[in-house]
Amino acid sequence: MTHPTLIRRDGPLLAAALDAAERGWHVFPLRPADKRPALHGEAVCPGIGDCAGGHRKWEDRATIDPDRIRRAWADRPFNVGIATGPSGLVVVDLDVPKRKTKSSEGTPCGVTTFGALCERAGHPVPTTYRTRTASGGHHLYFTAPLGTRMTNTAGGLGRLIDTRAHGGYVVAAGSFTATGPYTVTDPTPPIPLPEWLHVLLVPRRPSRALAAGRPSSSRASRYAAAALRAETATVRSAPEGERDCTLLSAARALGRFVAWGDLPRSVVEEALQEAGETAGLSPRQCYSTVRSGLNWSISRNSQRRAA
Repeated sequence: MTHPTLIRRDGPLLAAALDAAERGWHVFPLRPADKRPALHGEAVCPGIGDCAGGHRKWEDRATIDPDRIRRAWADRPFNVGIATGPSGLVVVDLDVPKRKTKSSEGTPCGVTTFGALCERAGHPVPTTYRTRTASGGHHLYFTAPLGTRMTNTAGGLGRLIDTRAHGGYVVAAGSFTATGPYTVTDPTPPIPLPEWLHVLLVPRRPSRALAAGRPSSSRASRYAAAALRAETATVRSAPEGERDCTLLSAARALGRFVAWGDLPRSVVEEALQEAGETAGLSPRQCYSTVRSGLNWSISRNSQRRAA
């Protein structure tokens, strides 16, 4: 179902809030020309209205009710926040380096890193609803998988790539800050979160079959293979000064698949060794970091499985 742009006589920010609500996205006011919530905090909660039964945070008070939205935006030009959890959304935030420093020189932006991640995982960059942020980054909107309560992540997919789900929000198109507006760059309706991204964002608990020592399912193997491709891609594209840390993080992320029987340790070690050396690390450093990361992850995931 497409969502044609409607001509509204409302103010542009109210119109942006109503348009988001028409898509089923729960909105709440942000401070004018700012990204912070405009609603009161728990320390100054008046205990009336929505909070008569106890303080309700912005995620609980976000709404798709057009009458409530009109009342909220009646007097002030509030920016528009979209509560991603109640809206059934997972938003991938592709950021840009905050400022030019010696340490940030040559650092790829989130869009570049995400493109490399998709390429290494064997998938095109998803075509879905996308906005450009005030800072020049991008937000990719996906519908959340049914039956899964996803939460926010920071850097889990790579440098300058965060995600927003339950407990998080994004600034809606039509809002603006001192650095610029938030605009729609692709109006395509949000598509379901791709499975290969889902597995990278949500650590999968071992199945009963794995706990009993039986071979992993083909589905589990596909998850593991996608994770291996994505993690090695992140290592290969890691900027100088962060390569060893990125390699260690990848080893820790993949160690759980070794512990659960989805990937042979030798396969993971060989892939990470190659990726680390490609990034510019010495063979000795790669070997030490990969071994340390895998040992750390395997011991912890094995303990969790037995608990």
